Amino acid sequence: MVPTVASIVTISLFCWLSLIGLTKSGANNLHMYDGIRTHDIIAGDVFFEILDPPELEYTYRLRPAKDFGGSFGTTYKATSGKLVPAIPADACSTRFENAEQLVGNIALVERGDCSFLTKAINVESVGGAAVIITEIDAESDDYDYYIEMVHDSTDRDTDIPAAFLLGKNGLIIRRTLTKLKQPYAVVNIPVNLTFVQPHEINQPPWLQW
Repeated sequence: MVPTVASIVTISLFCWLSLIGLTKSGANNLHMYDGIRTHDIIAGDVFFEILDPPELEYTYRLRPAKDFGGSFGTTYKATSGKLVPAIPADACSTRFENAEQLVGNIALVERGDCSFLTKAINVESVGGAAVIITEIDAESDDYDYYIEMVHDSTDRDTDIPAAFLLGKNGLIIRRTLTKLKQPYAVVNIPVNLTFVQPHEINQPPWLQW
C-alpha cells in the first residue's frame, strides 16, 4: 500500500513532536531515541566537570546568559580552574569578603536581590574570570529549572562569561564545600560532550533521569 501525503505528514509531525517532548521532558533529561545525537539535545548549553573534592566529581550542565557577557571556551576556559563560592553569596555589591580568592577564578553566586548582569559586573570588578549563578531556595518555583538570564536593559555590560546552574546542583556544591571546609572546587570547563552518548555522561546521582 502506497502511503498517502496525509499519512506522511502525520508521521512526520508525530516524530517532530516526539523530539520536542524529549528535549523538554525535564531540566536534567539527556536521554535520547536511537539516531538522535547528544548534540541535538544539548546544543547551546555548556558543561563542566568538578575534579575535586571527590564527593562532587560529576559533570554539570550550565545555561549561558542569553545576551550579555563572554563565552566559556573563548573568553574563559580552564582544565584546573577554581569554582569559588562568593561571600556574600548574592554578589550584589563589590564588597566581597573573599575577593582575593575570586581573582582569576569562577565565582559561584546565588540568584536574587539584584540583576544577573549586576552580579557579573561585580564579580568582574574584583578580578573574577567568570560567574555561575544558581537558585538555592528549594521552595522556589525555579529551583528545578534552568533560568534564561537576560540583560537588565541598562547601558552596562560585562566581558566575563555568565551561566546558570540548576538549583539542586548549586545547593549541594555549596553545602559540600562548606562541610569539607574547602573554599573552592577544582573544575574543568568547558567539557566537550558532542560525541558522548547521554548514558555515558557522569551526571550527579541526585538528579532525576
